[in-house]
Amino acid sequence: MKTRTIGYWVATSLIALAFAAGGAVDLSGGPTVVAGLNHLGYPGYFATLLGGWKLLGAAALLAPKLPRLKEWAYAGMFFDLTGAAFSHAASGDGAGKILTPLVLVVFLAASWALRPESRTLRASAGEGSPTKLGREAAA
Repeated sequence: MKTRTIGYWVATSLIALAFAAGGAVDLSGGPTVVAGLNHLGYPGYFATLLGGWKLLGAAALLAPKLPRLKEWAYAGMFFDLTGAAFSHAASGDGAGKILTPLVLVVFLAASWALRPESRTLRASAGEGSPTKLGREAAA
């Protein structure tokens, strides 16, 4: 296996695991989860919303094909992680709670940058697609 492929699967597996585990914890709606959201200034019901999105995002990254859905998942995870870092900073939390989501952003960016061609939007641009038609018109 190539180094690039190994790097992709390591980064993607770590992100998918982090989001699947976080989503499951959020969906549990336990008192610690609700207290943590309240501390950050969010209502407790956000746990259900975020938990569902996290699980769906993890599944989208691991599923074969679906390149457009993967792009949305990467974007959503980026927004979730940077928003978490900002929320912890704004709430006066320590460096550990601010840096943890930012470290995950690095793994997320690695997963996105190292993904195989088959998992990109370019690979899904078939005959008659706007992307292919745009390239042909420009030629």
